[in-house]
Amino acid sequence: MEIIFATHNQNKLIEVQALMPSYIKLISLQDLGFEEDIPETSGTISGNAIQKVEFLKARFDLPIFADDTGLLVDALDGEPGVYSARYAGEQKNSEDNMNLLLEKLTDNNHRVARFVTAIALDLNHSQTLFEGICEGSILKEKKGDKGFGYDPIFQPDGFDQSFAEMSLTEKGAISHRAKALRKLIDYLKEVN
Repeated sequence: MEIIFATHNQNKLIEVQALMPSYIKLISLQDLGFEEDIPETSGTISGNAIQKVEFLKARFDLPIFADDTGLLVDALDGEPGVYSARYAGEQKNSEDNMNLLLEKLTDNNHRVARFVTAIALDLNHSQTLFEGICEGSILKEKKGDKGFGYDPIFQPDGFDQSFAEMSLTEKGAISHRAKALRKLIDYLKEVN
């Protein structure tokens, strides 16, 4: 089975490719030569995933899935949430985003947070949504140099490492994206 993963984020692509079974051939936007920006203007994480799929299904006649992820911090009333990638500005700089988040939490010991990933799938002109959540907390400083985005400051519950200190395999066993992706893969097994 061939399926398009609608992302320009190479880090996400690497993570998803590592989790995909061999019978599913992942086609990247780079493979298709598609460089256009994909809109993300919805007010919800799932809405953004759906918007990305809608945008691309009009251009390609293959099954398509897209994800959107947000980091929700309880002490900040769910910020950065849907604005996670551009929290510190439209330049989408991870260092700036982490620095702003750490600055906002400077004197706050309530650091409970969660990553939420929504995956929207368009298969045979029908849409299905899958969600994955990883509970954790925001560290007081960056730790580790693996992963991407907020990984150096997010520590999943039950672990003493940040996502950025984990291998791709370790993170892939517990992450929000992996949980949503496993639901997608199980669904694809059933319908094929």
